Parts: sequence; C-alpha cells; structure tokens
Amino acid sequence: MAKIKPFPGIKYNINLIKDINMVIAPPYDVIDQNTQKKLYKKSPYNIIRLEYGLTNPEDGEANSVYTRAADEFNTWLEEGILLKDEQPALYLYELEFNVDDTKVIRRGFFACVKVEDFKEKTILPHEETLSKPKEDRLKLLRVCKANFSPIFGLYPDKQCILEKIFDTLDHEADMDFLDEEENRHRIWTISDRSIINTLESLLKGKQIFIADGHHRYETALEFSKEMATLNKKGYDYVMMGLVNIYNPGLLVLPTHRLVKNLKEFNLKIFLEKIAQDFTINEFPFDKNSREKAFHNMYEVLEKKSLSNNAFGLYGGNNCFYLLTLKDINTMNRSNLNRSSEWKSLDVSVLQVMIMEKLLHIEEAQREKETHLTYARDEKFALEAVDTGSHQLAFFMNPTKVEEITTVAGGGERMPQKSTFFYPKLVTGLVINQLPLE
Repeated sequence: MAKIKPFPGIKYNINLIKDINMVIAPPYDVIDQNTQKKLYKKSPYNIIRLEYGLTNPEDGEANSVYTRAADEFNTWLEEGILLKDEQPALYLYELEFNVDDTKVIRRGFFACVKVEDFKEKTILPHEETLSKPKEDRLKLLRVCKANFSPIFGLYPDKQCILEKIFDTLDHEADMDFLDEEENRHRIWTISDRSIINTLESLLKGKQIFIADGHHRYETALEFSKEMATLNKKGYDYVMMGLVNIYNPGLLVLPTHRLVKNLKEFNLKIFLEKIAQDFTINEFPFDKNSREKAFHNMYEVLEKKSLSNNAFGLYGGNNCFYLLTLKDINTMNRSNLNRSSEWKSLDVSVLQVMIMEKLLHIEEAQREKETHLTYARDEKFALEAVDTGSHQLAFFMNPTKVEEITTVAGGGERMPQKSTFFYPKLVTGLVINQLPLE
C-alpha cells in the first residue's frame, strides 16, 4: 500500500520574504494569462516564475520557459531566498478559511509519496486527463528536477490520527500568514521521529486518492520511469499534500460546463430533444428578476442532489431550465462498459445523455477542448453565454466524496473536471528537490 517519506523541504526564507502571500500562487491549471502576469508583478520571487513562467517568442531549446525556471530556482537557492532544511521532515499544514461566513479548518501534511502505476491500486485517480498539460509538466520536471507544486491526495482514516497529532503540538508554526482572501495558512516542520513513524505506519495500510493534480502525478510517474532506465535512483517519489477523507474541512464544490462552437444550434429544438429523457422545469425572468430566478433554480437543483440526477441550463434567453433525468435505467441500458456507480454520477449522465448523445461532443472534442470548457463561478458562466463566447451553460451539483472514492476504488475515472476541492492547495509553501535520497 502507500509508502511515504519525509524530505528536506525547501521553503521561502521568512527573514528575507516578509510577506509569504506575495510569493505564493494558485495551482498552474487554474491560472489564466491575466493571473499569470499579475503574479509576476507581485514579486520578483513569486513561485509563478518557477512553476508556470511566461513564454517568449524567441524561445528555443537552449533558452525556454523551462531553462529560465531552473536558472531562477538555482539563483534563489544561492541567494538564500529559498532555504533547504538540513534534515528530512514532514510538514503539518493547517488551512483556516470561511464558507458562507462560517469558519472551516482543514488539516493535512506534506510528504513524499512513492509513485506507482495505477494498476497497483495504491494511488488511485478519479478523473480523466489531457495530453497537452502532461507534456508541459514533464518538460519542466526534466529540467528543474523539483516538485514546486504539491499533488492533493486523500486517504481514509476514521480514527483521525493526524488530527489528534495537531492537538499535541506545543510550539508555534514555522510559517503563519494570511492570503489575499483572508485564509490563514500555518505550517509546522516535523522532524520528530515518533510522529514520522506514526504517519508512515498510518499510510502503509491505506490507498491514496488523487483529489487534484492528476497531470502532475502521471508526469511524475513517467519521469521516474525515464530515470530508472538510466539507473538513476531517488526519482520515484513525488510531493503530496495529504488530507484525511473524514476531515471536516474537506469540501468539494461543483465545476460547471460551458459549451461553444455548435454549428446551426437551435435552443428550442435542443430542449425538445432533451425532453425525451429529462423533465424540464422553467424559471423565466426579466431584467429585474434574473438573480432571483437563478437562485430559485439553483435551490431546487441542490435539493435534487439527494435523489435525482439533475443540472441547470442557461441558453441565453430569458429563462433558466432545470433538467431532471426521468429514469436512471436509460443510462443503465446504454452500451457503456461502466459500473452502475459511474453511470449514476451527475457528470456522467450529462456527458453521455446530453454532451455525446445530443450535442455530439465526443472524446476527441474533449481532448482538443474545441467545444467544452469549465467554470467554477456561476456569474462567469452566465456572462460567457450572455457575451456570446459560449452557447450553453450547465450548472452542476458537487460530486460527493463518497462517490469519488467508490468510483476510483473500482478502478474507474470520472469525466474530466468532475470535482473542485476547495480551497486548492497553493503553490510555494514547500518545494521538493529531486533526487530524494
């Protein structure tokens, strides 16, 4: 089962970097060009310059975004901007944030985890991946030989052993700061062998589910195989932030679907086709009642999550639609070689019964990202349709944690972007340099 190791983490020198908030960044996969440029301006030492640097028109093999990242990384180490711990450690991490004006605390820890093929069923993915991001991450890893951003992993522990360890801590955190959203981040460096032994033993009997960072994990696995063929050791581990599935601070939010580039699309005809398999409830509005109509639709959508497959739809007219699957057996009768658990997911129903069956958005279109994009923010999704950049917006309920572990535990993967774990693990708190001795 899962094997973890302490590692000599690299962290920002808080004596030189007074405000850690200025140098951290979101995971690269949620950073658009505007955010990338904003992070560059925040600080000359922002982790974005290592993790997801700006490209230049004249880039080539000798001078690229990857070589510049490696040069910056080595320079920051030489200048003492980044400091490497003298001995291996695990890093306990507490994140305090607010949801609907309620304080939530999520506890976990950073460790290096031995990478293994998915067929071993020790590390389990839950989502499909795309080839382009993996190519990019592999090039960065080959040149820099470091994990700048942690993979987000989940493990099951009803006894909450890690959470109890937090309650025994008798010293202040080594890092303690607020980010721009007023979330509080605290990290404790743990070199105490008894605590390390406890956590190593805890994970030995567990499987790890990848919550976020599927592309980075598959990249780390590929890189470890490359280095093994060269007889180089110490490259078969990758840094993860690990959180207990039963931690009360583990939240999953929905990821909404946006559809574009549909030729000769007619919303009325589309709704008529949907009505064959779905019950349609309308929530019409005018310019003064739009917000209320959306709220009413979403309130019913949330209630539907208890017993039905349902999602909201907006097509640019003055109406929101709630689509509820009439009979789950329509999915079960499909010729998909999938489990009943997979077929019962909202994201699966949407993909099979609407995206593929009615809109003909198949695997090839999803891989090339020609017709389907994703949004976490409802307002952004609505504006995308209103401005004409997209034709349809589908609003989702969040996937449940137990659905994730059941499907992943059965060796299956959900459609891409089925989950959005909130908040995501930020980049720049701890870095792991390879090889790991």
